[in-house]
Amino acid sequence: MEPESAGPGSVADLAQGIDPVLWVKYPTKLIEIILPLTGIPVPDAPPHTAAKEATMPLPDFLVIGAPKAGTTALHAALASHPALYMSPVKEPKFFLTDGPPSAKGGGPGDVTTWREHVWRRADYEALFMGATAGQLRGESTPFYLYDRDAQRRIRELIPDVKMIAMLRDPVERAHSNWAHLWSAGLDPVGDFVRACAEEDRRVAAGWADFWHYKRLGKYGEQLEHLYLKFRRDQVLVLRYRQLVDAPVETLDEICGFLGVPQGVVTEVPRENVTAHPDESLGHRVVSQLLRGAAATSRHLPGTSGTAITAPLERMLQRGARPRQPLTWEQRQALLPYFDSDVRLLEKVTESDFSDWLQPRERSGGLVGDRPAGQRQARNGQPRG
Repeated sequence: MEPESAGPGSVADLAQGIDPVLWVKYPTKLIEIILPLTGIPVPDAPPHTAAKEATMPLPDFLVIGAPKAGTTALHAALASHPALYMSPVKEPKFFLTDGPPSAKGGGPGDVTTWREHVWRRADYEALFMGATAGQLRGESTPFYLYDRDAQRRIRELIPDVKMIAMLRDPVERAHSNWAHLWSAGLDPVGDFVRACAEEDRRVAAGWADFWHYKRLGKYGEQLEHLYLKFRRDQVLVLRYRQLVDAPVETLDEICGFLGVPQGVVTEVPRENVTAHPDESLGHRVVSQLLRGAAATSRHLPGTSGTAITAPLERMLQRGARPRQPLTWEQRQALLPYFDSDVRLLEKVTESDFSDWLQPRERSGGLVGDRPAGQRQARNGQPRG
């Protein structure tokens, strides 16, 4: 038996009785339910229109870079602002692929990281379902600045999104990047400069972007490409040192850029602080065990392999010092690689970055020891 059509008055009463929040979140679904009650035929929507209307909320802003430039701490700080909703997974990496990431190959630990990618559209949208009405939604994947295909995908799906790029002295960033993987037992090369010399071979072998110690710091090229895809007023470029030395002012600048109240977030937590274990026989032995466990874990389902590697990583980092300063000789070995890109960065941003080509007065870990009980962040997993 066909249901009776409701009169216009009763339909209006029904529509007005629905919570306004539901109209904001699910307009298409509610119209699909109510419109047939009027007896008016419902035409098929064009495919692109239907897909757009059916889309769940996507991010309003992204923290796009750079790795080891304070993005984990920034994500945690912004999550404390009541007008902002940060995805419970820091680094979902959704825009890094068009489908599932690779399930084989890569460097030590890469397969486990690839398995953490939130690559399904429905899963990505679900990350933002916890946002309340009026909150801006954001996520932080610091490889978006580096990956040109990711920039294209972002442009296609959320063309008006705002982006925050945290830039760090590229030599210091590379050193922190190496120390992160060295302290995790994944990089077998215990000398920073020699590890950087391995980069071309590793890239050719298909190792993940996090192994691109030098390439990740070529911000001039990255921003130049980004500005071909997006308006400049959509991008806020900041220095890592600003976040370390003037956290309140920097957070207020970010909040002003996003259009939310300033003076609310006044602290940047110490998150993902890089440790620097000494090179020793014990470190070499445990690291070899860990890399072997990582190779084995690629045959296990999901991220269950971390149950094997996590205890070994904790053993490696127990009692480790903060990241140690670079020598001027180490800086000099890498600066020629970045010289022309720093000049390009100055042109692109109309800002002075010449200090990045000089000796550093402060080097190494700038935020002190890793907080007690904290381990190196696994940013592709839900934050507790």
